[in-house]
Amino acid sequence: IPVRVVSMPSTNVFDRQDKAYKKDVLPKGLPRVAVEMGVTDFWWKYGVDAVVGIDSFGESAPAGVLFKHFGFTPENVAATVKAVLK
Repeated sequence: IPVRVVSMPSTNVFDRQDKAYKKDVLPKGLPRVAVEMGVTDFWWKYGVDAVVGIDSFGESAPAGVLFKHFGFTPENVAATVKAVLK
């Protein structure tokens, strides 16, 4: 599946850009899936179709265990993208 990966380490900086830049980075008509190792709420304003993220607090375990528990695996991200494409 051809994909385009956009890294957005600061949504505040992105939000301050002009409309043309934002449109170029996040063009309309393409499915969008965000991967966020934190709260997912703010990604919806960017027109995402799905978010792989965490909306709870207090989990504690080794990183690999938490990644699997919260779905931060290549398999789950790919499955989420495929579900959006259907």
